Amino acid sequence: MSWFKRKIKGIQTPSSEKKDIPKGLWYKTPSGKIIEKDELIENLYVSPEDGYHLRIGSKEYFEILFDDNQFEELWPDMKPKDPLKFEDSKKYKDRIKEAQEKTGLKDAIRVAVGKSKGEDLVIAAMDFTFIGGSMGSVVGEKIRRAMEYAVKKNIPLVVIAKSGGARMQEAAISLMQLVKTSAAIAKMNKASVPYISLLTDPTTGGTTASFAMLGDINIAEPGALIGFAGPRVIKEATGKDLPEGFQRSEFVLEHGFLDNIIHRKELKDKINLYLDLILNREVRK
Repeated sequence: MSWFKRKIKGIQTPSSEKKDIPKGLWYKTPSGKIIEKDELIENLYVSPEDGYHLRIGSKEYFEILFDDNQFEELWPDMKPKDPLKFEDSKKYKDRIKEAQEKTGLKDAIRVAVGKSKGEDLVIAAMDFTFIGGSMGSVVGEKIRRAMEYAVKKNIPLVVIAKSGGARMQEAAISLMQLVKTSAAIAKMNKASVPYISLLTDPTTGGTTASFAMLGDINIAEPGALIGFAGPRVIKEATGKDLPEGFQRSEFVLEHGFLDNIIHRKELKDKINLYLDLILNREVRK
């Protein structure tokens, strides 16, 4: 069993003290298969073994949907404030600072404009890593601005939802974003500017109750959790067992709340196909 040990400065040590391996080089799929991180990235963060869609953020979605990852980010310096001086287990301002340092983001959403299959497209993508993708004043304001920008420039909009719901630290200010974003969608409808909503894992709470379910076309990634209250909360409230796959995108599609479920590899093609059909223009290959 000498192979089970190695020497450090002449001292025999257990293999548990093995050399450090950089984190993230390998990934274990839900079905138990181990794959290399590079293979996972090439597969757009989808497990090739079982089709499981890992959570990704705005950076990855921009890479997938914009041609050659070329885009202009809109309002990149917009930051949240703390008008209520909110404090729970920690001060809200400290929570914001920690999230910004950890993620490198200003808030839970980024908006950009660029080309997708050669045509202009505005994309607003949420980031769950920033305080659970919660919707506060910045998220609502950026979505409103994105919609008004799309109307002004006559450019289609895609909003990628990934959120735990309203940001409780902003209380009523957060809840007002439901009204703000819904009103902006009404303006888009009046101007006949296409709006596609992509629901990813998870899309819950006030996000589902507002802009995420109000697209001209509502699509989702496979296996995404979509609903208002989560399954655990519903089960505790009703005291009943829930159907298998309850509130997953397949269940939501079956019950008529989605138009389609699209694999991440097909997102760019399918979104642009929908836009070509809506705008009655030649379908791009």
